[in-house]
Parts: sequence; structure tokens; C-alpha cells
Amino acid sequence: MKLSYITGMSFDLVLFGGTGDLAWRKLMPALFQAFRHGTLPKDGRIVGVARDDLTDDAYRALIHERFDQVDLAKRPTPGEFERFAQHLHFLRMDLSKPQDFQRLAQWLGPRNADVVVMYLAVGPSLFTVACEQLAAAGLNRPNTRLVLEKPLGHDLASNRSINETVRRAFSERQIFRIDHYLGKPSVQNLFALRFGNALFEPLWRRDTISHIEITIAEDFGVEKRGTFYDTTGALRDMVQNHALQLLCALAMEPPINAHADAIRDEKLKVLRSLKRWTPADLAQHAVRGQYGAGVANGEQVPAYRDEPGVDPASRTETFVALRAEIANWRWAGVPFYIRTGKRLAARDAHIVVNFRPAPHAIFNSPPGTVNRLVIELQPRDGLQLHLLAQGQENRRATQNLAPVHLDLDFEHRFGSERVGAYERLLLDVIDGRLNLFVRSDEQEEAWRWVEPVLEHWQAEESNGPRPYAAGTWGPSAASAMIARDGHSWSEEL
Repeated sequence: MKLSYITGMSFDLVLFGGTGDLAWRKLMPALFQAFRHGTLPKDGRIVGVARDDLTDDAYRALIHERFDQVDLAKRPTPGEFERFAQHLHFLRMDLSKPQDFQRLAQWLGPRNADVVVMYLAVGPSLFTVACEQLAAAGLNRPNTRLVLEKPLGHDLASNRSINETVRRAFSERQIFRIDHYLGKPSVQNLFALRFGNALFEPLWRRDTISHIEITIAEDFGVEKRGTFYDTTGALRDMVQNHALQLLCALAMEPPINAHADAIRDEKLKVLRSLKRWTPADLAQHAVRGQYGAGVANGEQVPAYRDEPGVDPASRTETFVALRAEIANWRWAGVPFYIRTGKRLAARDAHIVVNFRPAPHAIFNSPPGTVNRLVIELQPRDGLQLHLLAQGQENRRATQNLAPVHLDLDFEHRFGSERVGAYERLLLDVIDGRLNLFVRSDEQEEAWRWVEPVLEHWQAEESNGPRPYAAGTWGPSAASAMIARDGHSWSEEL
């Protein structure tokens, strides 16, 4: 799937944290794929910035070496990398030294590129100093675009502080707050499903939909991110951004057009309509868990508290299940169940839209069967529509129905070599498209909704996260939560 971008422009992409984990795991492979697909503007420079003492050639060699760790199909051939490497440069910088920003300005100045991208792939504690120094060095000109990686703050107050500092140096239209989930092809198909087709719109409301499930499950643990994760947890890491963005895409009203602010205005309305938490809700509708030792993918794996960098007495949650409601005319009374966690039974992200049963049953159908639309996000990308039909074996029993499903596999239809999330988002930054990026007021509303949950969990003295064995679907309390409404998670049907 080839995207249409302006390829004749010149650009400089300055990658702060250019030798870090994100740079070589996600950003460089994405930039290379754009180069391979012919969508990366040819007149461009990618400038790695870090404290390391490297030459351009040494930096290119470092990136080339680390390409050996990406999927074989995405690795460059020697000839491809040689051509791609001509875009790569390196500049040694210390973000605490103003003179290094002046040196960066001098390095960028003579070329006067059409677009300059400042990508802060560094910790959020460095966002403030980086933005202040970029402004002081005159590197916040109108053609500059600033990319901010998550997490943008630890709570509502810190998020506001970061955004206020950033806005003193850059205008809102220059700021690209990245959430890579919005760049996934499957999420793009969610927007296309809702707003490119008239089929489901009459049904997309409380009258016909019973409840909606959003699951983002990972079968791996914290890996090498134990130190970071232990101060973050699943609610901050996954719910506040990824899961709530999926909820917005599901629940938002049709925007008046496809422009960035029209889309983000509608998402903001959803976040503002989320029913606020009460003490009773927090006790019944917010479940946290932490994985113990178990078996994952056929191998014995350690408990979260035994992972490197994790406090042996940690109360950090690795699993969250929440029941949300949207207080507006379209969705009032429809529960949205959000679930995410690490070391679960499978790597599986999906959305299940459960429709209400027929108002008057004239056929016999198996107990518990309903019409469902399953939107598969990963690892498979597709749609399943679950219906009831009469099978050939029931020719005589004309009143008996059996469940069937219609399956649309997007990878089979469009090919497996689809544009990845970071590839799409990086090209959108260069091209100036804000549609798939998060506005500051969206972020603040998301933090405002999750913060009472954080405060509730932090205030509890005796009850920590509920344990669950690695390789399962989380603590039983998550099943009990959804069962109170007479429902169950999709794998329990």
C-alpha cells in the first residue's frame, strides 16, 4: 500500500536520542521502509543527536549493525543500506549545554530546508529544557515541527506543565504528539469502517448496541523496561493514550470533514462525555493486576517482581480492566469494557461490538449467541461479522439457527507489506498532516479521567494489584466485573 506524499521537498529530521532504543528499534526501520517504498523525500537528512562521540560513518555503521535485529523482510540489502546511509548524519550534543544548540543551528542553517523536524525520542523530563533551548537558538521557526513521544507527563499536572512549556516555544500546529496506535493500518480501517461506509451508521448507537469490548493484550513481560515500567504501570502506559484513543475512534460523532481539528474536536467531545468516577465505581469497575510466574509461549517465565529493574515489593499494575460509560445521547447506558495487560494468554488486540438480540425471537438459537462485529487490530488485521443462519443440516428443523461468521482479512486483500505505524506517522510529520496526532486538550481530558483511578489505587494501604499467573487472561476480578452486567469477555463466550 503506497501512500501519497510530497517527495520533492527538502527536510532535515533531527533525532534527539539518536542512539537510543526507540531510534534503532522503531524509527530507523520505519524511515528505511519509507526510503524503500519511495515515499521518503530524496532531498532529506536524518541527523542522530546524542552524547556519544561518533562520526557520521561510525553512526551509519552502528545503525547498519542494529538492522540485523529487525525482521528479515525489513532488513536492507547492502546496496539499499548504502544508499539509505547517505541520508544519515550524527551530531554530538548535550541537551544541558546552550552552545550545543547553537552548533546545531549552525549545522542546519546553510541548507535552509523546507521542513525541519525535531523528534524528541528522549525522556519527558528533558522536553522542557530541549524546547527552551531550541527556542533560544532560533530553531523554532515556522517551518519547524516538533515530535513528542509518550509518556507526556505522569499525571494531569505534569502533562499541563509540559504542554505549557512546549507552547511557549512552538505553536499548536507545530506540535505532533505521537501515539503510534493511531498510525496502525487496522486503526485507520476503523475510521474507514465508520465514516467511509453507510452500512453500520444507523446501528452505531445505544438502541442496537449492547456493549463494547476493547482489548490490548501482550504475551510478553516488561523485558528490559523494568525500571521505566515500575514507575509507570499499565494505566499510564496503555489506557491513558492507546485505549482511550481507540474508544474515541469508536464513539465519536462523524466529523464535518477529514481535517485534523474537525476529527480532534469530535474525539475531545467523547473524552469530555466520559462518566466521571464515583467511590462506588472505583471499587466495582476498576481492576488492577500484576503477573506472577507462569508459562508463556511454552516457556517458564518469572513473576513481575523478579524482573530486572523492578522493586521486589512493587505494587505497580501490569493489568487493568475498566468499565467506562459515555454520557451522551448516542451511548448513554452502553458499557465500554477496556482491558490491557502484559504476560497474558496471547498477543491480541481487538474490539468487539456486541449488538442487542432481536426484539422478538421466532427462531431457536444456541444460548448466548448474539450478532457481533469483531475488529481485529493485531496480530491479524481484519473484520469478522458474527451472524445466525440456518445450516444445511437443519433443512427440516426450519426454526433452528447456528452461528456463522463472515471474515474479511485485510492482509489477504491488500497484501502483508502494508505501511507500518511509525512509517506513516513520520511521513505525516514531514508532510505536515496532524490528523493522526493528539492535541493537548485531548491529552488533558484523558488524564483527567484516569487520574481518580490512580489516586484511588495509591491511597489503598492494604489492597495491592491482584495476582494472576503469566499466560492467563488476568485476574478473575476482571471477569467478575463484566459478569455483573451479565456479559463476558470474548474468549469466555
